[in-house]
Amino acid sequence: MTLSIDKTVFGPLDAEGRLTHGILKEEISPGRFGFRGELALKFAPKVGDEARPPELSIWQVFASAREGAPGFEMFMCYLLSFEWLKIMLETPETGKLFVPGGKYFLYTNNQDFLAKYRFPVGDVMFYGLAIGEATAYNELLELLFIDKNDIKKLNTAGKMDYIIEEAMKFDSDWEMISMEEGLKRMGPVRNPNEGRPV
Repeated sequence: MTLSIDKTVFGPLDAEGRLTHGILKEEISPGRFGFRGELALKFAPKVGDEARPPELSIWQVFASAREGAPGFEMFMCYLLSFEWLKIMLETPETGKLFVPGGKYFLYTNNQDFLAKYRFPVGDVMFYGLAIGEATAYNELLELLFIDKNDIKKLNTAGKMDYIIEEAMKFDSDWEMISMEEGLKRMGPVRNPNEGRPV
């Protein structure tokens, strides 16, 4: 029997219309549900029945949750600005889904290129990295030492499951700083399209 999204923490997010631009939204292995796409944090005011795009979304989300678990098992995303982490955690519908023991990776537009940080928020640990020219997905593969040839024969769900298994083993001794210190250190937001061919 296929795992229903309603039996995971993705269910309420999906019902609220927060899971958008989904590349994948399904059970990827027994008891594990995966989502790739965007996560809406703030919605634009509705005018009549007009559906407007979200005011603020987190991009390149790559996340999983176990059936019946209280939060995300693994979560990776691209943040245009590091301060969006604060917004994500202060949004009740999303903030409560980051739990102790989860593996959470943030690729940020305005973080120092050479810096890698750990951000403890209560008992929850976030790993923060800058994003270069590559997508957060490709950066994550590099971080986890996953060769694309190792997963090219797997289907989309199989690739995601494999990557999550590797991500759950990840650990680091990167500099540990507070979220407040991260906010102080962040630079200006770069144009993500700068230098790219038109």
